[in-house]
Amino acid sequence: MVVPRSRLLELTKVQCRIFSSNFNPDGLRMGTKVLRQRLKGPSVAAYYPKRWPTYRDLRKLYPDLDTWDDDEEERLEAIQIAKSRGKGAPKKKRTAEESKKMGGGKKR
Repeated sequence: MVVPRSRLLELTKVQCRIFSSNFNPDGLRMGTKVLRQRLKGPSVAAYYPKRWPTYRDLRKLYPDLDTWDDDEEERLEAIQIAKSRGKGAPKKKRTAEESKKMGGGKKR
């Protein structure tokens, strides 16, 4: 005895509803296998140790406290030296007219 395809599809649809799975009669790639997997974010975050407070965090918490950050001072000094040699970051354009004057925009 041959069962019609429509009857088999109805049976599969009911089966998917009962067992709470996805009804996919065409066998298309839907990504349900990946979406059912356990999330990896919490375990990855738990792997790394907690972050230590930095001078920047202390400055945010206590703005009136006078702190000295050697690394930040060295960074700012290096930027100043690079700018004096002409190796610093370019100036940002403030308006559309300035960028047109400098040759910015679409290239053809």
